Amino acid sequence: MNSFGKLFTLTTFGESHGTAVGGVIDGMPAGIPFDEAFLQAEMARRRPGQSAITTGRQEQDHVEVLSGIFEGQTTGTPIGFEVRNNNQHSQDYENIRNLYRPSHADYTYTQKYGLRDHRGGGRSSARETLSRVVGGAFAKMALRAMGISVQGYTSQVGDIILPGSYLDYDLAVAEQNAVRCPDAATAERMQQLILDVKADGDTIGGVVTCVVRGVPVGLGEPCFDKLHAALGQAMLSINACKGFDYGMGFADCGRRGSEMIDTFVADQGHITTLSNHSGGIQGGISNGQDIYFRCAFKPVATLLREVETVTIDGKATTLQARGRHDPCVLPRAVPIVEAMAAMVILDYYLQYKARLR
Repeated sequence: MNSFGKLFTLTTFGESHGTAVGGVIDGMPAGIPFDEAFLQAEMARRRPGQSAITTGRQEQDHVEVLSGIFEGQTTGTPIGFEVRNNNQHSQDYENIRNLYRPSHADYTYTQKYGLRDHRGGGRSSARETLSRVVGGAFAKMALRAMGISVQGYTSQVGDIILPGSYLDYDLAVAEQNAVRCPDAATAERMQQLILDVKADGDTIGGVVTCVVRGVPVGLGEPCFDKLHAALGQAMLSINACKGFDYGMGFADCGRRGSEMIDTFVADQGHITTLSNHSGGIQGGISNGQDIYFRCAFKPVATLLREVETVTIDGKATTLQARGRHDPCVLPRAVPIVEAMAAMVILDYYLQYKARLR
């Protein structure tokens, strides 16, 4: 499946070492102002080579929009786009042509399809996610008009955890440092850990937290299209994402119900809750509170040190990886998490509006 969504959809194409990566967005509402500067800024947040703690690959990732825009507005017709690949070093992967990289898709792709593109993993490469960021940027343009915002940040790297709740921080500050953490002191510690790990030829994982504000009550389709289920599916489709939780999540599941229920109260004629342990979703439907969730990302599987593996014939060998790789995916994963969340929220908003007609 290379397509995502029901009413707002994104279909992606391309490989990391091919000519281009791109996609087609369908279901974009008409009359939304096209903010090209915002689109390119979103791409810059994901692109490689943006700091000392990301891969050294240099790609400008300029988006060429091919259709669906007229006189500065979306037309409601399919939006086609592509991003040319300009900085591939395919020769860096020649030494893995006949062996399997540990914890990569090499083996499973070969067994499923009978072949694989060894140059950066081909379709399994995280470069595919740039198409998601484009889709997410357009979704954000539409959500902006509805007063809905999506903000992600790095909340954990290794054993360094940002203390407290997202409510304790100005999340916009996250864009002021390379790690994308909203607390400068914690960000500095996280960055140093990533640099230390990189110097060892190793990698490190962590957690991205995302907050969606301004979501109206009613988004979500029980029983099998619950809003949190859609968010979970979207996040777990991102390369290297190994876990998803929302609201109280795993950390608070061992506590008593009396501590974790969200008590209803009336506030100036509106019903609201005193707390938000539910994470803005109850019964699979948005309840008007902030939606917040977390995505766990594994350490990058490509280590810049010698590792044991086997050849495609099953013979034991060793691998010394070459090329340019992220020691930690979290900083570049933040805009991808936001993009997937924005597309889910817009898709479910459009489904909600369609049911009201």
